[in-house]
Amino acid sequence: MSKDLTNSAVDRQNILNNPYALAEIEQAAGIRGIPFEGKTVVLKDQVAAFFEVTPRTVDNYIGKSGDELAKNGYEVLTGKRLSDFKLALKARDDHETDFAIIAKTARLGVFDFRAFLNLAMLMTESERAGLLRKAILDIVIDTINRRTGGGTKYINQRDEDFIQSAFIEENYRKQFTDALKDCVGMGNFKYALYTDKIYVSIFREKAHVYRKVLRLDKRASVRDTFYSEVLDLIAAYEAGFADALVQDSKAKERKLSSWEVDALFAVFEKQAHWKPLIEKARNKMASRDLAFRDALHLQLQEYVTPLQRDEFERFLGEKSKELAERLEEAKDVMKRLKERQ
Repeated sequence: MSKDLTNSAVDRQNILNNPYALAEIEQAAGIRGIPFEGKTVVLKDQVAAFFEVTPRTVDNYIGKSGDELAKNGYEVLTGKRLSDFKLALKARDDHETDFAIIAKTARLGVFDFRAFLNLAMLMTESERAGLLRKAILDIVIDTINRRTGGGTKYINQRDEDFIQSAFIEENYRKQFTDALKDCVGMGNFKYALYTDKIYVSIFREKAHVYRKVLRLDKRASVRDTFYSEVLDLIAAYEAGFADALVQDSKAKERKLSSWEVDALFAVFEKQAHWKPLIEKARNKMASRDLAFRDALHLQLQEYVTPLQRDEFERFLGEKSKELAERLEEAKDVMKRLKERQ
Protein backbone atom coordinates (compact mmCIF):
# COMPACT_ATOMS: atom_id res chain seq x y z
CA MET A 1 0.00 0.00 0.00
CA SER A 2 1.42 3.40 -1.00
CA LYS A 3 1.64 5.73 2.01
CA ASP A 4 1.54 9.53 1.83
CA LEU A 5 3.05 10.59 5.12
CA THR A 6 2.13 14.24 4.57
CA ASN A 7 -1.58 13.31 4.73
CA SER A 8 -1.67 10.52 7.32
CA ALA A 9 -1.23 11.35 10.99
CA VAL A 10 -1.58 7.66 11.90
CA ASP A 11 1.25 6.59 9.58
CA ARG A 12 3.47 9.40 10.86
CA GLN A 13 2.86 8.49 14.48
CA ASN A 14 3.43 4.77 13.85
CA ILE A 15 6.90 5.60 12.55
CA LEU A 16 7.67 8.02 15.39
CA ASN A 17 6.56 5.46 18.00
CA ASN A 18 8.70 2.67 16.52
CA PRO A 19 12.01 2.80 18.44
CA TYR A 20 13.71 0.20 16.22
CA ALA A 21 13.00 2.08 12.99
CA LEU A 22 13.86 5.43 14.62
CA ALA A 23 17.34 4.23 15.56
CA GLU A 24 17.99 3.15 11.95
CA ILE A 25 16.57 6.38 10.51
CA GLU A 26 18.62 8.57 12.86
CA GLN A 27 21.80 6.78 11.83
CA ALA A 28 20.93 7.12 8.14
CA ALA A 29 19.96 10.80 8.39
CA GLY A 30 23.27 11.78 10.01
CA ILE A 31 21.87 14.89 11.71
CA ARG A 32 24.48 16.69 13.79
CA GLY A 33 22.71 18.42 16.65
CA ILE A 34 23.36 19.88 20.09
CA PRO A 35 23.55 17.52 23.10
CA PHE A 36 21.08 18.68 25.74
CA GLU A 37 19.47 16.85 28.68
CA GLY A 38 20.51 13.44 27.41
CA LYS A 39 19.32 13.87 23.82
CA THR A 40 20.29 15.73 20.69
CA VAL A 41 18.34 18.80 19.57
CA VAL A 42 18.49 21.16 16.60
CA LEU A 43 17.47 24.80 16.23
CA LYS A 44 14.92 26.23 13.81
CA ASP A 45 17.62 27.77 11.61
CA GLN A 46 19.45 24.44 11.43
CA VAL A 47 16.20 22.70 10.44
CA ALA A 48 15.50 25.32 7.77
CA ALA A 49 19.03 24.97 6.39
CA PHE A 50 18.76 21.18 6.23
CA PHE A 51 15.47 21.25 4.33
CA GLU A 52 16.59 24.23 2.20
CA VAL A 53 13.58 26.34 3.19
CA THR A 54 13.24 29.64 5.04
CA PRO A 55 12.84 29.86 8.82
CA ARG A 56 9.40 31.38 8.11
CA THR A 57 8.38 28.12 6.43
CA VAL A 58 9.37 26.22 9.57
CA ASP A 59 7.37 28.73 11.64
CA ASN A 60 4.33 28.12 9.44
CA TYR A 61 4.45 24.37 10.14
CA ILE A 62 4.86 25.02 13.86
CA GLY A 63 1.76 27.20 13.65
CA LYS A 64 -0.28 24.64 11.68
CA SER A 65 0.90 21.44 13.38
CA GLY A 66 2.21 22.67 16.71
CA ASP A 67 0.29 20.16 18.82
CA GLU A 68 1.59 17.18 16.83
CA LEU A 69 5.16 18.50 16.80
CA ALA A 70 5.03 19.22 20.54
CA LYS A 71 3.79 15.70 21.24
CA ASN A 72 6.81 14.38 19.35
CA GLY A 73 9.55 16.47 20.91
CA TYR A 74 9.34 20.10 19.75
CA GLU A 75 9.46 22.48 22.70
CA VAL A 76 10.13 26.09 23.58
CA LEU A 77 12.83 26.58 26.19
CA THR A 78 12.49 29.38 28.75
CA GLY A 79 13.91 30.28 32.14
CA LYS A 80 16.53 28.04 33.71
CA ARG A 81 16.32 25.39 30.98
CA LEU A 82 17.05 28.04 28.36
CA SER A 83 19.98 29.32 30.42
CA ASP A 84 21.34 25.78 30.70
CA PHE A 85 20.94 25.32 26.95
CA LYS A 86 22.80 28.55 26.22
CA LEU A 87 25.67 27.38 28.42
CA ALA A 88 25.75 24.03 26.60
CA LEU A 89 25.70 25.81 23.25
CA LYS A 90 28.44 28.24 24.23
CA ALA A 91 30.64 25.37 25.47
CA ARG A 92 30.42 23.72 22.05
CA ASP A 93 31.90 26.80 20.35
CA ASP A 94 29.90 25.98 17.20
CA HIS A 95 30.80 28.56 14.54
CA GLU A 96 27.76 27.62 12.46
CA THR A 97 25.41 28.95 15.16
CA ASP A 98 25.05 32.70 15.76
CA PHE A 99 25.34 32.57 19.54
CA ALA A 100 25.15 36.37 19.87
CA ILE A 101 21.54 36.34 18.67
CA ILE A 102 20.56 33.32 20.75
CA ALA A 103 22.13 34.83 23.88
CA LYS A 104 19.58 37.68 23.79
CA THR A 105 16.44 35.59 23.30
CA ALA A 106 14.07 34.78 26.18
CA ARG A 107 12.34 31.92 24.34
CA LEU A 108 13.92 29.38 22.02
CA GLY A 109 12.26 26.57 20.07
CA VAL A 110 14.22 23.32 19.69
CA PHE A 111 13.52 20.07 17.84
CA ASP A 112 14.69 16.71 19.08
CA PHE A 113 15.15 14.00 16.43
CA ARG A 114 11.54 12.77 16.61
CA ALA A 115 10.22 16.31 16.12
CA PHE A 116 12.69 16.89 13.29
CA LEU A 117 11.49 13.70 11.61
CA ASN A 118 7.88 14.68 12.25
CA LEU A 119 8.48 17.95 10.42
CA ALA A 120 10.09 16.10 7.51
CA MET A 121 6.94 14.01 7.18
CA LEU A 122 4.76 17.14 7.09
CA MET A 123 6.76 19.43 4.82
CA THR A 124 5.73 19.52 1.16
CA GLU A 125 7.89 22.44 -0.05
CA SER A 126 11.24 20.72 0.44
CA GLU A 127 12.76 18.26 -2.01
CA ARG A 128 15.04 17.03 0.76
CA ALA A 129 12.04 16.34 2.98
CA GLY A 130 10.50 14.27 0.17
CA LEU A 131 13.67 12.23 -0.24
CA LEU A 132 13.86 11.70 3.52
CA ARG A 133 10.23 10.50 3.58
CA LYS A 134 11.02 7.91 0.93
CA ALA A 135 14.06 6.75 2.88
CA ILE A 136 11.96 6.61 6.08
CA LEU A 137 9.39 4.29 4.50
CA ASP A 138 12.10 2.01 3.10
CA ILE A 139 13.88 1.83 6.46
CA VAL A 140 10.67 1.09 8.36
CA ILE A 141 9.81 -1.81 6.03
CA ASP A 142 13.37 -3.17 6.16
CA THR A 143 13.49 -2.90 9.95
CA ILE A 144 10.21 -4.76 10.48
CA ASN A 145 11.11 -7.45 7.96
CA ARG A 146 14.56 -7.94 9.45
CA ARG A 147 13.23 -8.24 12.99
CA THR A 148 10.48 -10.66 11.93
CA GLY A 149 12.73 -12.85 9.78
CA GLY A 150 11.58 -11.57 6.40
CA GLY A 151 7.78 -11.36 6.64
CA THR A 152 4.91 -10.13 8.79
CA LYS A 153 2.15 -12.59 7.89
CA TYR A 154 2.61 -14.35 11.24
CA ILE A 155 3.91 -11.44 13.29
CA ASN A 156 0.99 -12.12 15.67
CA GLN A 157 2.75 -15.32 16.71
CA ARG A 158 5.69 -13.37 18.12
CA ASP A 159 3.46 -12.20 20.96
CA GLU A 160 4.13 -14.09 24.19
CA ASP A 161 0.35 -14.44 24.74
CA PHE A 162 -0.32 -16.08 21.36
CA ILE A 163 0.30 -19.73 22.19
CA GLN A 164 -1.96 -19.86 25.21
CA SER A 165 -4.73 -17.97 23.40
CA ALA A 166 -4.45 -20.26 20.36
CA PHE A 167 -4.52 -23.40 22.51
CA ILE A 168 -7.55 -22.27 24.53
CA GLU A 169 -9.41 -21.18 21.40
CA GLU A 170 -8.79 -24.58 19.81
CA ASN A 171 -10.55 -26.28 22.74
CA TYR A 172 -13.54 -23.96 22.56
CA ARG A 173 -13.63 -24.40 18.79
CA LYS A 174 -14.19 -28.13 19.39
CA GLN A 175 -17.00 -27.33 21.83
CA PHE A 176 -18.57 -25.03 19.21
CA THR A 177 -18.38 -27.51 16.31
CA ASP A 178 -19.74 -30.29 18.55
CA ALA A 179 -22.73 -28.10 19.42
CA LEU A 180 -23.35 -27.39 15.73
CA LYS A 181 -23.12 -31.10 14.94
CA ASP A 182 -25.45 -32.22 17.73
CA CYS A 183 -27.93 -29.36 17.91
CA VAL A 184 -28.36 -27.90 14.40
CA GLY A 185 -30.25 -29.68 11.63
CA MET A 186 -28.22 -28.49 8.64
CA GLY A 187 -25.56 -29.87 6.32
CA ASN A 188 -21.81 -29.48 6.81
CA PHE A 189 -21.80 -25.95 5.39
CA LYS A 190 -23.15 -24.85 8.81
CA TYR A 191 -19.60 -24.88 10.23
CA ALA A 192 -18.32 -22.29 7.75
CA LEU A 193 -21.59 -20.35 7.88
CA TYR A 194 -21.60 -19.78 11.65
CA THR A 195 -17.85 -19.30 11.83
CA ASP A 196 -18.30 -16.45 9.36
CA LYS A 197 -21.14 -15.07 11.47
CA ILE A 198 -18.77 -14.86 14.42
CA TYR A 199 -16.08 -13.20 12.29
CA VAL A 200 -18.52 -10.63 10.89
CA SER A 201 -19.86 -9.89 14.36
CA ILE A 202 -16.37 -9.30 15.76
CA PHE A 203 -14.42 -7.70 12.90
CA ARG A 204 -16.98 -7.18 10.11
CA GLU A 205 -15.32 -9.51 7.61
CA LYS A 206 -16.02 -13.03 6.42
CA ALA A 207 -13.06 -15.37 6.25
CA HIS A 208 -12.56 -14.95 2.48
CA VAL A 209 -12.52 -11.14 2.80
CA TYR A 210 -10.02 -11.27 5.67
CA ARG A 211 -7.88 -13.65 3.61
CA LYS A 212 -7.90 -11.16 0.72
CA VAL A 213 -6.98 -8.18 2.93
CA LEU A 214 -3.96 -10.05 4.34
CA ARG A 215 -3.10 -11.54 0.93
CA LEU A 216 -3.20 -15.10 2.29
CA ASP A 217 -3.04 -18.05 -0.07
CA LYS A 218 -5.60 -20.86 0.09
CA ARG A 219 -3.34 -23.09 2.17
CA ALA A 220 -2.90 -20.53 4.98
CA SER A 221 -5.11 -20.77 8.06
CA VAL A 222 -6.70 -17.43 8.91
CA ARG A 223 -6.68 -18.30 12.63
CA ASP A 224 -2.91 -18.65 12.56
CA THR A 225 -2.76 -14.93 11.76
CA PHE A 226 -5.12 -13.66 14.49
CA TYR A 227 -3.78 -11.62 17.41
CA SER A 228 -4.27 -13.09 20.89
CA GLU A 229 -7.02 -10.58 21.80
CA VAL A 230 -9.00 -11.62 18.71
CA LEU A 231 -8.52 -15.31 19.47
CA ASP A 232 -9.69 -14.75 23.05
CA LEU A 233 -12.88 -13.06 21.85
CA ILE A 234 -13.56 -15.74 19.24
CA ALA A 235 -13.15 -18.37 21.96
CA ALA A 236 -15.63 -16.51 24.16
CA TYR A 237 -18.14 -16.33 21.29
CA GLU A 238 -17.69 -20.03 20.52
CA ALA A 239 -18.10 -21.10 24.15
CA GLY A 240 -21.09 -18.84 24.75
CA PHE A 241 -22.95 -19.63 21.54
CA ALA A 242 -22.26 -23.36 21.89
CA ASP A 243 -23.93 -23.25 25.30
CA ALA A 244 -26.89 -21.29 23.88
CA LEU A 245 -27.35 -23.91 21.14
CA VAL A 246 -27.23 -26.79 23.57
CA GLN A 247 -29.70 -25.17 25.99
CA ASP A 248 -32.19 -24.23 23.25
CA SER A 249 -31.97 -27.64 21.60
CA LYS A 250 -32.57 -29.36 24.94
CA ALA A 251 -35.54 -27.12 25.68
CA LYS A 252 -37.11 -27.93 22.30
CA GLU A 253 -36.02 -31.59 22.50
CA ARG A 254 -34.88 -31.55 18.88
CA LYS A 255 -32.29 -30.11 16.53
CA LEU A 256 -32.69 -26.46 15.63
CA SER A 257 -33.51 -25.12 12.16
CA SER A 258 -31.34 -22.54 10.40
CA TRP A 259 -33.96 -19.82 11.11
CA GLU A 260 -33.93 -20.66 14.81
CA VAL A 261 -30.12 -20.63 14.96
CA ASP A 262 -29.98 -17.29 13.12
CA ALA A 263 -32.49 -15.78 15.55
CA LEU A 264 -30.56 -17.16 18.50
CA PHE A 265 -27.30 -15.70 17.21
CA ALA A 266 -28.90 -12.30 16.56
CA VAL A 267 -29.88 -12.11 20.25
CA PHE A 268 -26.53 -13.55 21.39
CA GLU A 269 -24.32 -11.03 19.56
CA LYS A 270 -26.34 -8.03 20.78
CA GLN A 271 -25.58 -8.70 24.44
CA ALA A 272 -24.15 -5.53 25.96
CA HIS A 273 -21.08 -7.14 27.49
CA TRP A 274 -19.60 -7.82 24.03
CA LYS A 275 -19.33 -4.14 23.07
CA PRO A 276 -16.09 -3.12 24.86
CA LEU A 277 -14.42 -6.43 23.95
CA ILE A 278 -15.38 -6.08 20.29
CA GLU A 279 -14.16 -2.48 20.14
CA LYS A 280 -10.82 -3.49 21.64
CA ALA A 281 -10.41 -6.41 19.22
CA ARG A 282 -11.28 -4.21 16.22
CA ASN A 283 -8.80 -1.56 17.32
CA LYS A 284 -6.01 -4.10 17.79
CA MET A 285 -6.62 -5.83 14.47
CA ALA A 286 -7.08 -2.67 12.39
CA SER A 287 -4.20 -0.72 13.92
CA ARG A 288 -1.63 -3.53 14.07
CA ASP A 289 -2.39 -4.82 10.58
CA LEU A 290 -1.96 -1.35 9.11
CA ALA A 291 1.32 -0.74 10.97
CA PHE A 292 2.90 -4.19 10.69
CA ARG A 293 1.31 -5.83 7.64
CA ASP A 294 0.53 -2.73 5.56
CA ALA A 295 -3.02 -4.11 5.37
CA LEU A 296 -6.06 -1.85 5.66
CA HIS A 297 -9.37 -3.36 6.81
CA LEU A 298 -11.82 -1.00 5.09
CA GLN A 299 -14.68 -2.01 7.38
CA LEU A 300 -12.61 -1.08 10.43
CA GLN A 301 -11.08 2.21 9.32
CA GLU A 302 -12.63 4.19 12.17
CA TYR A 303 -10.87 1.91 14.68
CA VAL A 304 -7.34 2.64 13.40
CA THR A 305 -5.11 4.46 15.89
CA PRO A 306 -1.31 4.82 16.05
CA LEU A 307 0.51 2.04 17.85
CA GLN A 308 2.25 2.96 21.08
CA ARG A 309 5.91 2.18 21.72
CA ASP A 310 5.07 -0.87 23.85
CA GLU A 311 3.25 -2.44 20.89
CA PHE A 312 6.41 -2.29 18.79
CA GLU A 313 8.39 -3.77 21.67
CA ARG A 314 5.76 -6.51 22.07
CA PHE A 315 6.02 -7.70 18.46
CA LEU A 316 9.51 -6.58 17.42
CA GLY A 317 11.49 -6.34 20.64
CA GLU A 318 13.60 -8.73 22.64
CA LYS A 319 10.58 -10.31 24.35
CA SER A 320 8.99 -11.24 21.02
CA LYS A 321 10.06 -14.61 19.62
CA GLU A 322 9.35 -16.98 16.80
CA LEU A 323 6.60 -19.54 17.33
CA ALA A 324 9.00 -22.51 17.35
CA GLU A 325 10.91 -21.01 20.29
CA ARG A 326 7.72 -20.31 22.19
CA LEU A 327 6.38 -23.81 21.58
CA GLU A 328 9.52 -25.29 23.07
CA GLU A 329 9.23 -23.05 26.12
CA ALA A 330 5.49 -23.65 26.49
CA LYS A 331 5.47 -27.47 26.54
CA ASP A 332 4.99 -27.69 30.29
CA VAL A 333 2.30 -24.99 30.29
CA MET A 334 0.36 -26.72 27.52
CA LYS A 335 0.61 -30.03 29.32
CA ARG A 336 -0.92 -28.52 32.45
CA LEU A 337 -3.69 -26.89 30.43
CA LYS A 338 -4.54 -30.22 28.80
CA GLU A 339 -4.73 -31.92 32.19
CA ARG A 340 -7.37 -29.42 33.27
CA GLN A 341 -9.70 -30.30 30.41
